[in-house]
Amino acid sequence: MELIILGWYVLVETQSVLLLTLFASLQHLGTLVSPFFGVMGDRFGHRNVLCAMRGFYALLAATLMTLTFTGLVTPAYVLVIAGLLGLVRPSDIGMRVALVGDTLPAAQLVGAMGIQRTTQDSARVAGALTGAGLVAALGMGWAYVVVTALYSTSVLLTLRAGSARRAAGARAATPPAAAAPSLWRDLKEGMAYVWRTPHLLAMMCLAFLLNGTAFPQQNGLMPYVAKEVYLTDQTGLGYLVAGLSSGALFASIIMSRQGGSATPGRTMVLASAAWYVFLLLFAHAPHYLAGIAILFLAGCSQSVGQVPMAAMLLRTTEEQFRGRVQGIRMLMIYSNVPGLLLAGELIPRIGYRATVMLYCATGLVGIAFVMLKWGAHLWSRDAPVNVR
Repeated sequence: MELIILGWYVLVETQSVLLLTLFASLQHLGTLVSPFFGVMGDRFGHRNVLCAMRGFYALLAATLMTLTFTGLVTPAYVLVIAGLLGLVRPSDIGMRVALVGDTLPAAQLVGAMGIQRTTQDSARVAGALTGAGLVAALGMGWAYVVVTALYSTSVLLTLRAGSARRAAGARAATPPAAAAPSLWRDLKEGMAYVWRTPHLLAMMCLAFLLNGTAFPQQNGLMPYVAKEVYLTDQTGLGYLVAGLSSGALFASIIMSRQGGSATPGRTMVLASAAWYVFLLLFAHAPHYLAGIAILFLAGCSQSVGQVPMAAMLLRTTEEQFRGRVQGIRMLMIYSNVPGLLLAGELIPRIGYRATVMLYCATGLVGIAFVMLKWGAHLWSRDAPVNVR
């Protein structure tokens, strides 16, 4: 809901695609510090860190709600709050995934990641439609009353999630000499662990590539596409985002039921390549409704690629490194920032469709490079990522 409400507000108030991409980039500012959230999760428990993060979201939403009702809200305030939110929220996914890993055995992780994606994607469908409808009917202030209430509810629900037993057991098992290592030492150990594990390094590179070239097209640029390409309003934007999220939701349900029967590494690579193909088709869709249909297929490809990646990162990571590996995975999201800002510069110069073609071509070439470098660790049936 927030991305729909604030993205549309910034674009309408400023009439600038560059400021729109700046707003979207600020959402990923915290990826630079996400490894430290992973370290804190390993130290203090993933549930505890997640609760604190979501309390911070509620505080920022309440602040923006107050500014809106008092008539003081401006694009500058929105960008500042987006920056503060962006310092924390990128780590939410990693903490959530790590919490699932604390809760369930390895054999159930692919299905569990499918269910986790189902809740995420269904929320995006509802949020896209509800956010646009609330703003159109009641205005931005009352829409933010709902956002604040939902964030506050999420804090209460997270308090009941997972278990504190694993974190307590890990602390009890830590020898006295290593009871209080520095944050930097913990982070360096996590980085070294990923670097010396080929399939983890390959998945990190693939995540960096996807976040730099695929996600900017369907997230940060969607308000521009709705307004300038399809000439629609925020309700039309909501339908576009809902179409994308509906595809991801559909695929997540399938993955939660049947994901364990596939070879995760191969599925991840093939679905990622298909994702670029559908994004390219979307950029050349002749009609708004055709665009929604193609976005549905793009959402399916995204989910089919991302669910196995998340499950394999959990399944093949040693438990004591789980939070740090998830934090490093969230660090890869930072490639969204240069991807979005570059798109903001390219679109006014060469056009939207040419920019999409450049991004998709870069992504497909990047996947080919990853396969040449680490293909044996992603494609072989005997590779750790393909063990069912």
